Amino acid sequence: MTVNDFLDLSRDGITVLLLIVGPLMLVSLVVGLAIALFQALTQIQEMTLTFVPKIVATFVALILLLPFMISTLQSFMERIADRIVTMG
Repeated sequence: MTVNDFLDLSRDGITVLLLIVGPLMLVSLVVGLAIALFQALTQIQEMTLTFVPKIVATFVALILLLPFMISTLQSFMERIADRIVTMG
């Protein structure tokens, strides 16, 4: 394995990581921002109000995005397997 192969594989892995985690983080960020805005407007400072909706929204997004995540990881694994086969 050359340095260029390692860099390509690392770059591909980071791209897959961002594709998988990015939408979940974006959902959590948007829900957290909406809750923070709601708390600032109503002056309700309840701790469970910040965590429970973010967790629920993240789980719903996870369920909805799971097919995309699986296909992304599957194609990444196929690319890695092809590289292993062509090297040997």
